[in-house]
Amino acid sequence: MADKTKLLAVLGATGAQGGGLARAILDDPKGGFALRAITRNPTSDKAKALAKRGAEVVQADLDDVKSLTKAFTGAYGAFGVTNFWEHMSAPKETAQGKNIAHAAKNAGLKHVIWSTFEDTRELVPLKDDRMPTLGGKYKVPHFDAKAEANGTFLELGVPTTLLLTSFYWDNFIYFGAGPAKGPDGKLAITFPLGDKKLSGMAAADIGKCAYGIFKAGREFIGKTVGIAGEHLTGAEMAAAMSKAMGKEIRYNDVPPEVYRGFGFPGADDMGNMFQYKRDFNDVYCGARNLGLARSLAPDLQTFAQWLQQHGSKIPLK
Repeated sequence: MADKTKLLAVLGATGAQGGGLARAILDDPKGGFALRAITRNPTSDKAKALAKRGAEVVQADLDDVKSLTKAFTGAYGAFGVTNFWEHMSAPKETAQGKNIAHAAKNAGLKHVIWSTFEDTRELVPLKDDRMPTLGGKYKVPHFDAKAEANGTFLELGVPTTLLLTSFYWDNFIYFGAGPAKGPDGKLAITFPLGDKKLSGMAAADIGKCAYGIFKAGREFIGKTVGIAGEHLTGAEMAAAMSKAMGKEIRYNDVPPEVYRGFGFPGADDMGNMFQYKRDFNDVYCGARNLGLARSLAPDLQTFAQWLQQHGSKIPLK
């Protein structure tokens, strides 16, 4: 078996998406894959935990192509992911994505999964004043910046699967998206979505779907794969949260311009993102295939299942 094991280099192996993939590989010792966990800090507790489970842990920096190339060398494939919210710089996000592509080419990888988004400017051109242009050249910076790197993988001839991900339900815990009390004292989740659906999933399940793509061999190379656990309206999410948490939680719909004005870092970016998902809901949700996602990760969680496990961690403001 050892000589048939394919080594997968996983960026962000101690994070949300990459961590889900790392655990999926380690939880399937007979699956034919071994884990090379790539992290900026190999001495972190999470990195040490992966090493203890049998992962090879190596250091690399997304801003350094040489370190990425070294980390990828000898691997069969790699999972590429960047974290816009760590630095909130769209140009840096694009540069890091392109660095991953160049390193993958340099290392001769056979299959790369690039965790990305669509370019919103294809449907909302910069001259379109329905939503403000941000940073001089973006509508939704954290989408568009990733999408700008998509073409580099293809131009370099890297065997790539473009993986379109979805809203993390974990954002209710860690990103401040959880229920908050309004002026009336009632708890509510607030999004500028109207009655449209939000494609969502557990962050760890993104990694599980990525593992399913690697296990499928060459089937998804050269393809764009969109995944989600469920498509739910704000009202449906609020109802599920009310049931799971034993408290009444309402859905508060606000106009995108109000959301953009909330003042937290990235509010304008997020406001544009939700408006994009609202205004092009059929296209956005249609690009994320629930059945395909579940075929890639048979134990993919529903929102209710995720709440059952994690609902107690959601802060109530």
